[in-house]
Amino acid sequence: MKKLLMTVACALCATAAAAQDEVRLQLQWVTQAQFAGYYVALDKGFYEEENLDVTILPGGPDIAPPQVLAGGGADVMLNWMPSALAARERGLPVVNIAQPFKTSGLMLTCWKDTGITSPQDFRGKTIGVWFFGNEYPFLSWMSQEGIPTEGGEDGVTVLKQGFNVDPLLQRQADCISTMTYNEYGQVLDAGVGEDELVTFKYEDQGVATLEDGMYVLEDRLDDPAFVDKMVRFVRASMRGWKYAEGNPDEAAEIVLDNDATGAQTEAHQKRMMTEIAKLTAGSNGALDPADFDRTVQTLLAGGSDPVITQEPEGAWTHAITDQALN
Repeated sequence: MKKLLMTVACALCATAAAAQDEVRLQLQWVTQAQFAGYYVALDKGFYEEENLDVTILPGGPDIAPPQVLAGGGADVMLNWMPSALAARERGLPVVNIAQPFKTSGLMLTCWKDTGITSPQDFRGKTIGVWFFGNEYPFLSWMSQEGIPTEGGEDGVTVLKQGFNVDPLLQRQADCISTMTYNEYGQVLDAGVGEDELVTFKYEDQGVATLEDGMYVLEDRLDDPAFVDKMVRFVRASMRGWKYAEGNPDEAAEIVLDNDATGAQTEAHQKRMMTEIAKLTAGSNGALDPADFDRTVQTLLAGGSDPVITQEPEGAWTHAITDQALN
């Protein structure tokens, strides 16, 4: 009898393990504290408690999350909303199902000795801008300022910036794109003093757009099983994010444990997590419609070449978070 009970128990365990639903998450960039909530949820067993087998796929300079999602390589992707809405207008039906990041960490960091004190001083200057969908907030901002982006004395020369701070340090650009939680710290680590710099946060300029939302393909939301899986995924992910906010040093250590490249340092990741917590604070994961509308209006205000040409319909849903957060 004892042997029989053990056999039955093992069979039940095997069945439970086999029943775990697989979820593939495509990150927007490499493993770092920007994505700590997901790694924390994985490490702490929050996904397992939701009967999920989650694979986190790191990104990189040659990986475009919308393309991965479109090709079936992931079930859900992280993306900045300008990139996602531009992709949707071009025909890729992506839908925002959750928004862990409440505020933007994007800014321009400039040498103070260039004389730049306001956005209008960008005229005649060279500015480093990230592409692969990250350029949209900048282009929209310049359009609203009435500043051409084709160079010349009255416009800005856009330098296609790699994901590093070299153009600023080497004086190839007067300003570069930085994130509050990453590249700005790299500039300081290179020995530059804060008093040598002037920064322009997109939030302060009224052109901030939403970052790092969760997106899925629209037709998959017609599948009740997929919706249920996403409800559990979002619920566990938000548990991970709130744990990371409250325990930033531990969260950074978890990220480091998951960094297969070994390229990240403890000091950098802990600083990054501290800054990231400021961006996720105030969000329970549900997209605020007012934040969506602000992002859309910023993208539409692009003059003759707006990021999107019409207000998107069906680009977000509360169907997942309404269930996940109750």
